[in-house]
Amino acid sequence: MKFPRRGAHDARAAAPTGPGLLRGAARHSALLTAAVLGCSAASAGAALALPAVLGRTLDLLLDGGGSGGSDGDGSARFWLLVCAALITAEVLLDALEALLSGVTSARSTAWLRGRGLAGLLGAAPEHGTRLSPGELATRLSANATEAGTAPVSAAALAASLLAPVGAVIALFLIDVWTAVAFLAGIPVLLLVLRAFARDTSDSAARYQRVQADLASRLVEVLDGARTVAAAGTAERERDRILAPLPELAVQGRRMWRVHGRAVARGGVLLPLLTTGVLAVGGVALAAGRISVGDLLAASRYAALAAGVGAGAGLLGALVRSRSAARRTAVLAALPPMAYGTGRLPDGGSGALELRGVRVVRDGRALLDGVDLSVPGGASVAVVGRSGAGKSTLAAVAGRLADPDEGRVLLDGVPLASLARGELRREVGYAFERPVLFGDTIGAALAAGAEPAPPGRVRSAARAASADAFVRLLPRGYGTPPAEAPLSGGELQRLGLARAFAHAGRLLILDDATSSLDTVTEHQVERALARDIAPGTRLVVAHRLSSAVRADLVVWLEDGRIRAVGRHPDLWRIPGYRAVFAPPGEHSEHAEHAEDRR
Repeated sequence: MKFPRRGAHDARAAAPTGPGLLRGAARHSALLTAAVLGCSAASAGAALALPAVLGRTLDLLLDGGGSGGSDGDGSARFWLLVCAALITAEVLLDALEALLSGVTSARSTAWLRGRGLAGLLGAAPEHGTRLSPGELATRLSANATEAGTAPVSAAALAASLLAPVGAVIALFLIDVWTAVAFLAGIPVLLLVLRAFARDTSDSAARYQRVQADLASRLVEVLDGARTVAAAGTAERERDRILAPLPELAVQGRRMWRVHGRAVARGGVLLPLLTTGVLAVGGVALAAGRISVGDLLAASRYAALAAGVGAGAGLLGALVRSRSAARRTAVLAALPPMAYGTGRLPDGGSGALELRGVRVVRDGRALLDGVDLSVPGGASVAVVGRSGAGKSTLAAVAGRLADPDEGRVLLDGVPLASLARGELRREVGYAFERPVLFGDTIGAALAAGAEPAPPGRVRSAARAASADAFVRLLPRGYGTPPAEAPLSGGELQRLGLARAFAHAGRLLILDDATSSLDTVTEHQVERALARDIAPGTRLVVAHRLSSAVRADLVVWLEDGRIRAVGRHPDLWRIPGYRAVFAPPGEHSEHAEHAEDRR
């Protein structure tokens, strides 16, 4: 029977798309965007008023010059002051618009990154691992930054149309034929802009994909820098990292060619339209329909109307923002892991049950028909060859992943019905490669659903055999993790200490002792049984010693439970012994090792 995830359907229905994410960013920065639009509109208004004022001033100066009247000179001086005021206002408004645009873009970018990061962290970890670290970094940095400029670009594009539209209206008021002369070329201009938007969208999407591929390769090599140095393959890896550069250059040049074609076509068309307006205006002046000042105003309005071509740059920026937003929206749209409001019964011992659990990834069943009942307080070793499904079972047992079919219960309560805080307080994890988050090692070990007090942190560190080397660090528990020279084994012990500090009724160790020597591993296991709060222990085991010391062993094979029992009983089965034999060697080697124990 398949149990649907609670809230998953609603989450998918409400998953944001690229355009939806941009609308959300615009709403988030609505006041600032409105201020940008207001400044742009006011600046456009000043630009629209200036030609009329200049034309009026010129007519007054020409008339005053002819008559010598002082009233004409006074009026001309007034209109000259109005001209100066309009020019000053336009400069100040442009400066304020630039400042507000920067603030708005930064605020929108931060919101987009927050949504993307929240979607990534709110989903099951398996979803995040489907994208490489470089890809994730690109989507949350460069793509979010480019998408964050969309509200400002949209406001600027809207404002940039005010001046051309107003200029065409003014041409109608001056002389209708001057406006008709300009509007005759608009259909051609619209076709140019449409082709520009289509080609820019395609080239921008390709450019962003190649950019992410480049970042992924770089992060991958940086993560394995020691391997590259030891193998002496630095030059080969450098060439592999830079292999996408030619394609990046191709797409970059393509974007510039698309932009250049649009600018060139507009650069030919718009001057022709402006010239046509002046020619029609000259005929109107000769016929006495307009004055010299009107002709000056018409020439200025024609230039403003030609500014519609400048919107191509803003349109291109908006298209690139939309393409980038689609990439960021993939993270924001990841299906969230829904939680209930349930609580575990008081005094529960941590009894764990898996009923008909099936997990499918990429068409392959990692777990299939798993039924398991673990008594509360038991120590359970999960063994099996590589790919048997051990880590998948560990993830499902503590709800780092949900099964596609079946249920998982802790003390009789389905994990999917528990509140997030309740689940994470009672289920703890330690991993093969722990990561320390926090300003200091002490803070990293204390971090959890409920911060652990310093006394418990130090007690947990002693149980994990980590206290001694932490005290030797320059600032002890106050040392930043980045400044602590830690070996793989020391890092694993800190991961165990963090898990011990938050141990509840279920503690899952997913290959968390693989880098420990045998003596340290034995000390940790003894301290775990003696010093850490009692509860169920689920240990993904590769070493024979872990299976020997467990109360119960779960033997997985190809995603199914082959057998469950005590180690001495299972050891009689040759296939079980073969699990611990080195690859290519007979299982008797493992049997001899057990005999020597």
